Amino acid sequence: MHDESERDVAMTKPAVVVAGRERTDRYVVRFEEVDQTQIPLVGGKGSHLGELSRIDGIRVPAGFCVTTDAFQRLMAEAPSIDERLERLSRLAPDDREAIRALSEDIRRTLEGVTIPDDLATAITCPLAKLGAQAAYAVRSSATAEDLPTASFAGQQDTYLNVVGPEAILQHVSRCWASLFTERAVTYRLRSGFDHRKVRMAVVVQRMVFAQSAGILFTADPVTSNRKVTSIEASFGLGEALVSGLVNADVYKVRNGEIIAKTIATKHLAILASPSGGTHQQAIEPERQTLAALTDAQVVRLAELGRKVEAYFGCPQDIEWCLVDDDFQIVQSRPITTLFPIPVAADKENHVYISVGHQQMMTDPMKPLGLSLFQLTAMPIMHEAGGRLFVDVTRALASPAKRAGLLELIGKTHPLMSDALQSILERDDFIGVIPDEAPATAPAAAAKAPIETDPAIVAELIAHNEASVAALKNDIHAKSGPALFDFLLSDIKELKRLLFDRQSHQAIMAGMEATWWLNDRLQAWLGEKNAADTLTQSVPDNVTSEMGLALLDVADAIRPHAEVVAFLQHVEGDGFLGELPNLPGGREARDAIQAYLEKYGMRCAGEIDITRPRFRERPTTLVPIILGNIKNFEPGAGKRRFEQGRQEAEKREQELLERLRALPDGERKAEETKRMIDRVRTFAGYREYPKYGIIRRYDVYKRALLEEAERHVQRGVLREKEDIFYLTFQELHELARTRGLDETLIGQRKDAFRCYRALTSPLVVTSDGEIVAGSYRREDVPAGALIGQPVSAGIVEGRARVILDMAEANLEPGDILVTAYTDPSWTPLFVAIKGLVTEVGGPMTHGAVIAREYGLPAVVAVERATQLIKDGQRIRVHGTEGYVEILP
Repeated sequence: MHDESERDVAMTKPAVVVAGRERTDRYVVRFEEVDQTQIPLVGGKGSHLGELSRIDGIRVPAGFCVTTDAFQRLMAEAPSIDERLERLSRLAPDDREAIRALSEDIRRTLEGVTIPDDLATAITCPLAKLGAQAAYAVRSSATAEDLPTASFAGQQDTYLNVVGPEAILQHVSRCWASLFTERAVTYRLRSGFDHRKVRMAVVVQRMVFAQSAGILFTADPVTSNRKVTSIEASFGLGEALVSGLVNADVYKVRNGEIIAKTIATKHLAILASPSGGTHQQAIEPERQTLAALTDAQVVRLAELGRKVEAYFGCPQDIEWCLVDDDFQIVQSRPITTLFPIPVAADKENHVYISVGHQQMMTDPMKPLGLSLFQLTAMPIMHEAGGRLFVDVTRALASPAKRAGLLELIGKTHPLMSDALQSILERDDFIGVIPDEAPATAPAAAAKAPIETDPAIVAELIAHNEASVAALKNDIHAKSGPALFDFLLSDIKELKRLLFDRQSHQAIMAGMEATWWLNDRLQAWLGEKNAADTLTQSVPDNVTSEMGLALLDVADAIRPHAEVVAFLQHVEGDGFLGELPNLPGGREARDAIQAYLEKYGMRCAGEIDITRPRFRERPTTLVPIILGNIKNFEPGAGKRRFEQGRQEAEKREQELLERLRALPDGERKAEETKRMIDRVRTFAGYREYPKYGIIRRYDVYKRALLEEAERHVQRGVLREKEDIFYLTFQELHELARTRGLDETLIGQRKDAFRCYRALTSPLVVTSDGEIVAGSYRREDVPAGALIGQPVSAGIVEGRARVILDMAEANLEPGDILVTAYTDPSWTPLFVAIKGLVTEVGGPMTHGAVIAREYGLPAVVAVERATQLIKDGQRIRVHGTEGYVEILP
């Protein structure tokens, strides 16, 4: 073994001499030399251990890192490795057989490479100081590991109780090869990491022979509450717990106090073997139900966790060991699965509700989409995780406002209402604030009744149409700062139309009439959701008209066999230009283009201006058009509307006749008739304001992309779609200064990738706690999936679980099961006979259209797309609000 001076050279000198020439590689560094800036050199785990060793009061077992320079040296010795990595990068994440075979081949190759002598010497040299025959933990530390946006936890290998220089070298080699385990390769493919850019370092750390060990989360992994520490503990080494071999004791700690404790029965422990490695050992019966930690140790450990979290600045997932009543930390990584918390201006408690669940778009939005929607909306919206939230704390704290808020939300989102109610039941979270002065006369006037007059709707639509036409005319030739000044001015016009008093009155008139009919007809006649049939085929519903209009497009294409055959193999969005070359192709193109002229600004997730519109990606409509050609006869659109109108009329007459037979029946029938007329006059207009918003967004988007193209020409942007990762305000500043931080867009793209992996909460608090409501119902069959009834009727059929409407392949009688449906999904509704969604409420777009088309529908069914398998037969109870999975 080398002497002391040689060890110092190997550990600290940034260059070594090999075969008479100096290399700049650095193969080994001590923990004390490492910080978070050196992830490219020592990987995520290594950098965190280096930082942990700097924290006062935190004990970290001594060790060192074998750097990525060493890994690169080994890779250079591996034959044909670049070609194999190139092949690996081209594989699809679900191509399991190919991934398994190629990753195994790469691992065998790397493990078969002999470590060069100078590299082996550099790795084993530090052992003399730390203890050549001591036991070590040898852990993988990849450069794409333990990152704030991706943990890669458990994807590479760890070896415990490794003894002797030769064994150390062997296990270092295995760690290098573990960069290409099947699970690690698949994780990287799914997360968008390039195999050729990821490097592997290795941590070599003195082994800790723990009496107890486990994991500490500085935020509750179940509720995401940042103020609750969760500790899991078991006897022996922590590997038993991490690998799932034993149940752990679980402790919850808040503000230095244990608030929950579960002591598990622990049958096994993993212990170090005298000859190296580990073994399982049964725990004596009398110890199996003993706590792995005392209460005092739990509180002390929680304090250490908070100290580590404060140092890193974000919640941590920490692995710890207990030796002689002394805690040692062997690993810490960011918790990457927590949903971010909306930023508040104060330290008070806050409650936020999801905007996306109300807008039927729970996917993350890009910064431009977020900022534009914030400018458009009336309430202040807070961003977190690429989603928008509204702070309802003051309304909940006000006794006068609270009841109205809960009643309104309860009618539209019962799970959200229940979640808010559960927070209110905690006496210590939301205080009480004095109620504000009564509404002024103008505010009260806004709630005044509106006449049931179809001319009101026609006038509102005409005003909106004229305003959009003026926008299109005036925006031409606007560029630079003038464009953004113009857009800000037009957003004021958009908001004026959106929050116009008469427009609001018309929407509320239709909604309130619906509620009145459902409440009174259930009380008088025992009819549940009677308004559902009464709202079929109402006039002026631009969203339902969009679905029926695509049936007319199918009628125009159906007679032309060559066009139909061509569409069955369309891939690119330029197919419209090719259609005129086919017999009947010109007619087909004109029909599609006419449809796009009126509805081409729509798309899935349309409140995000950055999402591709139908006009930008017309291939989205092709499967639906082909399905309509296959499943419907000519003229189906007009017949469908007329059939719904007749069913509503028939239902109206039946209900009125039954009412007249009741005591005081003439009065009840007269009141009901007025409400039916009211709902049929105004219910369709409910869909128009959003159509108006999306039309304006489409005009804005065209202008902004033209502006972006000018920045591309100047060399400021690489591609025009990069503007999607800037806020509207940042784009405005870019137009003024023509300067941009080149790293910003890359950072935003990384963040957006991370947000896509998160599930948007319905309700979240300023503690980060995700509060899930529940249906407090017992009137459903065992095993049924409970949701909210939004369109009456019972239907059985094949479940089609579809998350992307462009992949829809529906057959007559299918029931659509999806996460959410905004207006863009309406063209699919004509081909199904039932609807199940995970998100929604009675007045959300999907529910409105389901009623108009007469489709039994249940929404807000939690995890429906996971619990219902594609192809299963299900029964949808649209009147009672539950779904049965049939044998």
